[in-house]
Amino acid sequence: MRFFVWLLRAFIFFSLFAFSLHNQHPATLNWAFGYAWNAPMVFMVLAAFAAGTAFGVLAMAPSWWKQRRLARQLAPETPPAKPASPSTDTPEPPPVIPDGV
Repeated sequence: MRFFVWLLRAFIFFSLFAFSLHNQHPATLNWAFGYAWNAPMVFMVLAAFAAGTAFGVLAMAPSWWKQRRLARQLAPETPPAKPASPSTDTPEPPPVIPDGV
């Protein structure tokens, strides 16, 4: 299974690499007030991806902080004590994992 995961990763990497090699043509991004950015297309796509990722992380940060604060409030201070078991009980055998997975 790990082989197929690495094969998929290699396919994605080489597909993106080929995409970047085929999109090295200069492009112009026109901003407001006459500003323009001239760069290869691959840099513009990379910048748009990075900006979208940063925006998504920043948009989710307040929700993550709220959930983290709530989890801290609901978490017990100390772990609950386990009930004492008689010494005559035999311990359960560990679960068997098939095929070493």
